[in-house]
Amino acid sequence: MPHEIALITLLVAGFGCALVGGLLTARIGLPPLVGYLLAGVVVGPFTPGFSGDAALAHQLAEIGVVLLMFGVGMHVAPADLLAVRRTVLPCGAIAFVAGNGLGIAVATAWGWDIGAGLVLGLSLSVTSTVVLLRALEARSLISTPVGQLAVGWLVAEDLVTVLLLVALPAVAAALQEPGGALDSVAMSVGITLAKLAGFVIFMLVIGARVLPWLLDQVIGTGSRELFTLAVTAIALGVGFGCSELLGLSNALGAFVAGVVVNGSDHSHRAMEDTQPLQDVFAVLFFVAVGMLFDPMVLVRHPIDILVLLAVIFLGKPLVAFGMLRLFGQTAADAGTIAAGLAQIGEFSFILAATGVSLHLLPPLGQDLILAAALLAITINPLVFWITRRMFPPPLEA
Repeated sequence: MPHEIALITLLVAGFGCALVGGLLTARIGLPPLVGYLLAGVVVGPFTPGFSGDAALAHQLAEIGVVLLMFGVGMHVAPADLLAVRRTVLPCGAIAFVAGNGLGIAVATAWGWDIGAGLVLGLSLSVTSTVVLLRALEARSLISTPVGQLAVGWLVAEDLVTVLLLVALPAVAAALQEPGGALDSVAMSVGITLAKLAGFVIFMLVIGARVLPWLLDQVIGTGSRELFTLAVTAIALGVGFGCSELLGLSNALGAFVAGVVVNGSDHSHRAMEDTQPLQDVFAVLFFVAVGMLFDPMVLVRHPIDILVLLAVIFLGKPLVAFGMLRLFGQTAADAGTIAAGLAQIGEFSFILAATGVSLHLLPPLGQDLILAAALLAITINPLVFWITRRMFPPPLEA
């Protein structure tokens, strides 16, 4: 099939099945995203009938993550992130380490080596940015203090995950040749931190002047579509440049670009114009996740998947809840963030795939992570619902 036909076919099948799935799940009281995930299973390679191009689906899903993170950046000011650092950094670090420890313990119980345990632990510790942000948006929490705290948590996790992805090849070499590559790990992390710092400084100093000036020029033309094009080009272009030139995350670059655009006089209009694109490509993200899922894993390894779900729903969220309460957060706010952390997503898939390619994680590990992720994303709205009723916000009490 010609590439361009494969793309059109994937879009038609993906959007069509997502529409049907979203309508059906909404009718029975479930979030539409559950229908989008099931649509991905239907058009994926593990079910009979049409099979979409998974590689194309992943690329389209990446665009969705980039646009979503750009939109988040436009909701966030640097001062807001700095204001929550004293809570996010210690609480997030302890919750992240706890999730890793539980993952390593599970892998050890299964008889896997330390490399597989490390990748499994990392995959179970990384929250899905898309899922949590959609949950916050659905509840109008993005611009609230708890929303800013959650966004700060996500940004910190994404930064750590980028560093880990860079360091994983060196870690694999160190495990294969003990003591021979520890310097390489430290050097990889140091170089990545230097690149990140340089990129942020460049965007806050140069980008903060160039991007608003560019939007001013476009506004002067009076063309609405040209403005939408300019905003989209900024989001995708900065994200692509951050990835290709510096080896960092597309989504991270787009987030920083959004923070810069937030400082311009046109941020509100930019948010309105990119929202439909964010919605459309977010649907493709969930469809792409569904396409990776082999339903037979549920039949072959149900107990293993239940163990991973226990880590996802109980391990990291409970630690995060306890730490947030210790740092003075209300039960409602701590519960909201803990519920949001009770799922895994896009970075987990990337970590698992990288682990398999480096021969750290067995292929079964990737299948189990995908199965647990799909179920966790599906169940997460119920966790949110239960948590909000156990710890209602003051206005709802």
